[in-house]
This record gives sequence, C-alpha cells and structure tokens, in this order.
Amino acid sequence: MSSGPSAAAGSTAAALRHVLSHLVTPLLMCIGMGLAYLGAFHAPEPHDLRVDVVGSGPSARVLAQTLQDKGDGALSVRTVPDRAAAENNLRDQASYGAYLPGKHPELLVASASSDTSATVVEKVFTKVAAEQGHPLKVTDTAPTAAGDPTGQGIFFLLVAVSIGSYASVAVIGGAGAVLGLRIRAALAVAASLVVSVIGAVFAGPMFGLVDHGLGGLWAMAWLYSAGILLIGVGLHTFLKRWTTLGVMVLFVMLNFTSSGGIFRPELQPGFFGALHSFWNGAGFVEGVRSHVYFGGHALGRQVLVLALWFVVGLAVMGLAGAAEAKRRKVATKTAPAVAGSVEGGGAQGRGRHVRAEVPTGADGSEELEEELEEAVAV
Repeated sequence: MSSGPSAAAGSTAAALRHVLSHLVTPLLMCIGMGLAYLGAFHAPEPHDLRVDVVGSGPSARVLAQTLQDKGDGALSVRTVPDRAAAENNLRDQASYGAYLPGKHPELLVASASSDTSATVVEKVFTKVAAEQGHPLKVTDTAPTAAGDPTGQGIFFLLVAVSIGSYASVAVIGGAGAVLGLRIRAALAVAASLVVSVIGAVFAGPMFGLVDHGLGGLWAMAWLYSAGILLIGVGLHTFLKRWTTLGVMVLFVMLNFTSSGGIFRPELQPGFFGALHSFWNGAGFVEGVRSHVYFGGHALGRQVLVLALWFVVGLAVMGLAGAAEAKRRKVATKTAPAVAGSVEGGGAQGRGRHVRAEVPTGADGSEELEEELEEAVAV
C-alpha cells in the first residue's frame, strides 16, 4: 500500500518531463517566427530600387542624378530615351516605376510586380511633381486581376498551399512511418496533387485571384507542393519529432519572408533578398506573376528553381531510403540475439521486450496529434 503515493508522484514527474520536453518545439518556433517575420517585415525600406526618368536631355539627366543623390542608396535612378523603353523595363521587371516629367507629369508603374513597391515609387514622384507645381498622373501598365486588387493574393495562396503541404508531411511521416518508403513517396506525390488542385480552385473559380493562366498556376503549385512533401517526408526519417520544426524553418520562416509576396527584396534586408533569388516560395510567387501578368518573362528561371527543389526532395528521399535500409540490416542482424534473450528469460522476459519495442496505438496517436498541432501553428 505504501508504494501508491510514490508511484503517483513518479507518474506525475514523468508526465511533467514529457510536457516540458515537448514545449521546446513551440518555444523555438516562437523565436524563429519572430526573428524571421519581424526581421523581414518590421521596417521595410527601399535600397537600390530601380526607377527610370524618361528623357534624353540635360534636364532629365539632372533630375535623375538629383534623385539618386537625395535617395542615398534608396533608389537606383537611370534615364531612358522614351516611353516605350520605360514600359519595356516595367514589363521585364527591370524597373518599378518610370517618371515622365513636364507640365503634365506622369508616373508609370506595374502593380502586378509589387503593389508595395509601386506605392513607394508613387510616394517619391508625387513629391517630385508637387515641388514642380504639378499634379501627378499615375498609369498602371500591369494591373492585377479584379479578384486580387492588392496583388498579394498570390502570397496568401502560397501560404495555403504551403500549410497543406507541410501538414501532410506530419501525417505521412507520422502515421505512415510503418509503410515502405516507396508507398510514402507515392502518398507525398498524391497529396501534392490534391493540394495543388485545391490551390487552383482558390485562385480561379473561388476567389478570382487570376483571370487567365490557371493551368500554368496549377502546374507550378504542384511542383512547389511536391518539393515540400518529398523533402519533409524524407527528413522525417532523420529528424522524427523535430521534422515539424525543420520544415517550418525551411518553408515558413525563411520561405514566406523571402517570397516577395508582400515586400520585394528591394524593400527588405539583404539576407532575405539573397534568399529570394533561389528559394522555392519566391520561385512560385514570381513564376505565377511572370506567367499571368508579364508574358512569361523569366518564367523558365522560376520553373527551374521549383524543379531543383523537387530534385532535392528526390535526393532526400533517396538518402532516407538508404538510411532505412541500413537500419533494417542492423535490425536483422540483432534479431537472433534478441530472440535468444527472450527465450532465456521466459514469459516475463518476453513481456518486457514486447512492451519496450512495440509502441501502443495511443502513444502513436498522441505523437501524430502533436505533430499536426505544431504543423499548422503558422
């Protein structure tokens, strides 16, 4: 009878240790999300933001140099000979605004490239026109679809597809851990197909984020989602319960902040601007923009980025397969020794070994639930 309170205290202590050990993940997520989101978004400032002044005369060159000097690194101002050249730069996303000086000054922007960048440029040249005593006319050469007036709908589509993808990693990696790697790989590809179809429905018929090019958007969404799922499922072999934190670092903390969906890299610290050049979220956002609004300019590069992440996913799955095969080989070699130990120990020994090596369904369900809760905590 005296062992009752002692056993209860031991059980409480064990449960407390279990809870505290699992609190590490959300606390690390809190730190990581704060560093990533606040570091990327808390104080957007332009640096080397490319704008054009239209004109080839001395006055245009003087204005461009004045803006360059006053900007102190915020703007990269150049002159172009005519309106056609300025529009071409906007179409190729080589600039984010073009100012036509005169008695009726006009500013050309392409809000589909980045609404926030267009707003910054408009603020700069509204002040320039006011100093010259003229109102400014703003012309949007690449407006967004009616269902996406701010141009940020593609970013939120990225968020939805990403959550569907890495939450599926928790299910396939956790509940599907007993399945063979090939089956898990097939489930990952199938899940990415479903997630991408859902994303296309959101973008097209449901919310009208795009008014054409839906097939290309779906294909990029599938490639993006498949890359995440293959990398995540492969990593689960090595990281186990830390997989959720790992995929959140890769596909939320570093991914959303460098995608260019809210602020382009010219408005962010250099670290996120550097990630923008090769991270998969940026490949998706810029790929969709290029496909839908800019006639496919530089689309091949963005698709290549997504394809390379898909290849990385295949490579991670290959490494996971090799690691699991090695574990099975070791387990096969040690199985006879374990069996002999069980036989020598009698029924009591057998009971101890069975309990130690086979997790209960309740424990497995609890671990999966914890992974899912962490996976959707964006």
